[in-house]
Amino acid sequence: MDDSGDSGRPQPGAGGTAPGTDPDNGKPKRPAEPGGGLLMGRPFGVPVYVAPSWFVVAALITWVFGGQLDRVLPELGAARYLVALFFAIAFYASVLVHELAHTVAALRYKLPVRRIQLQFFGGVSEIEKESETPGREFVLAFVGPLLSLVLGGVFYGAMQFVEPGTVPGVLVAGLMISNLIVAAFNLLPGLPLDGGRMLRAVVWKITGKPMSGTIAAAWVGRGLAVVVLVGLPLLTHTGALGGTAQDIGGVETVMDALLAAILAGIIWTGAGNSLRMARLREHLPDLRARTLTRRAVPVESATPLSEALRRANEAGARALVVVDGQGSPKGVVREAAIVGVPEHRRPWVAVSGLAQDLTDGMRIPAELAGEALLDRLKATPATEYLVVEETGEIYGVLSTADVERAFVKAMARPGA
Repeated sequence: MDDSGDSGRPQPGAGGTAPGTDPDNGKPKRPAEPGGGLLMGRPFGVPVYVAPSWFVVAALITWVFGGQLDRVLPELGAARYLVALFFAIAFYASVLVHELAHTVAALRYKLPVRRIQLQFFGGVSEIEKESETPGREFVLAFVGPLLSLVLGGVFYGAMQFVEPGTVPGVLVAGLMISNLIVAAFNLLPGLPLDGGRMLRAVVWKITGKPMSGTIAAAWVGRGLAVVVLVGLPLLTHTGALGGTAQDIGGVETVMDALLAAILAGIIWTGAGNSLRMARLREHLPDLRARTLTRRAVPVESATPLSEALRRANEAGARALVVVDGQGSPKGVVREAAIVGVPEHRRPWVAVSGLAQDLTDGMRIPAELAGEALLDRLKATPATEYLVVEETGEIYGVLSTADVERAFVKAMARPGA
């Protein structure tokens, strides 16, 4: 199953240490490279990871396919499981090709791809930005199933050159069928599947509103989840997929019901996540550095903390900026550091000991907003940032905690 889409936005924290900081001292830490399992390579510069859940699925495929081989090629004996493992690896190689199709299309449209991850029931291409037009969105979604169809055709052609009833014949036939299933499944018109993104693009084109497309495709996706949950076990045991009514019962019934429940859960959750991300994106323009910034007072480095706080209270400010003798900003006093100083010691502690030195990335233009603001914060993780006017004049201090609260507030709005 494919689930390509946005996931690279900073997420609101749940309290405690601000994102991008060391929990012990509050200082910024180097942003970690996106992980998610075993790194397999970097095709087109995009890291490809194999999630731990893949090994579970690979073992399950090996066991199930090995059992089928025992009926078709009983002379293989225990070697059938080696053949089945090869099939599992080849199948996920096909899934990787599917995901690389999304990646190449995204890079062609200059959309950054954070990573590709092979995981439980398929892969994920994490594209960090939304397509600018519905046409590009449609193409970006369609190329994955298209490549799976092409692979199915390639394996169909390869069947003409192998002997049926042999190991190569069984493997090629299995890969043909599995790629066609992947293509057909992903073309179902509901998020988070590729067909859902294609439906979103169509509704977006008709209405001119990407959010309308997302809502429609997400609810169709939830409907698909219900159909899969109820319909898949029925199809299996009414002859539609090769079973009979008498097959109902026992371990096979439980496995079919479990598989349906897992697939339905993945689709339902993915549709909900797509809807939440779209609603968050809709509110991104409301995140403006100027409106989120705390008023700050400038203080020289030797100023006692108690005196600096007194000046801030008088001015109605909530932040402190350390400046030199000429009034140029040199650092921002960390809120967490202030809280950590007992009140009776504040007259003896200079603000310089509590300040975080400013870097170029910690100077935020007051007019920065939306995605540009989030990208800037992501590029230079810190707890506080200095917000400046175009003239270089100090406007105030932007706290990561305030940005997180703005996220939560935006998502809690009626209709969000």
